[in-house]
Formats: sequence, structure tokens, C-alpha cells
Amino acid sequence: MIRSLLSFRCLSIIAAVVVTFACADLASAAEGTSLITFTPYIGIALTVIGAAFGISRLAAAAYESMSRQPEVAGSIQTAMIIAAALIEGFTFYALFLCTPK
Repeated sequence: MIRSLLSFRCLSIIAAVVVTFACADLASAAEGTSLITFTPYIGIALTVIGAAFGISRLAAAAYESMSRQPEVAGSIQTAMIIAAALIEGFTFYALFLCTPK
């Protein structure tokens, strides 16, 4: 677990988020606004990234299992579509909650 957290991909994502927050804080200080006004957009970004990651992992696992057992591909595909629809439904709900008023 620790090794995966210290991977180059994870560290580059963390660095990008830190740089984004630092630049947003500097820009908001120059304009007189606060970083709190960017909070809904950060929530929307995290929601979309999480949903894309979840659906991609779901599809990868489903395609791998279909290639291992082609005789049950229909039921796996049906379960994959239902799970993807549930992920997207939750994503739309989270986007509705994160939308700025």
C-alpha cells in the first residue's frame, strides 16, 4: 500500500493538486476573493475523476473476466452495465450537490 502511494503517478497527481491550490490561492489573494469560492469546482473535479476511475476499473475487470470465461459473458456484461449506471447515477447526484448556487 505504501509503495503504491509513493509511486511516480501518485506523487505527480499530489504535486499537481498542491500547485493548483497554491496558484488559486495566489490568484484569489490578488483579486480579493477567497479559495472557498473554488470549492464547488474542486468537488466537481474530484467527483468526475472518481467516477471515471471507478467505471474504468469496472470495465477492465469485466472484460478480463469475459475473456477468461466466455460462456458467462452475457451475465457479466449485464452486471457491468447495471454497476456503471449506478456509478453514473451517484456521480450526477454528487454533481448536483457540488453545483454552485
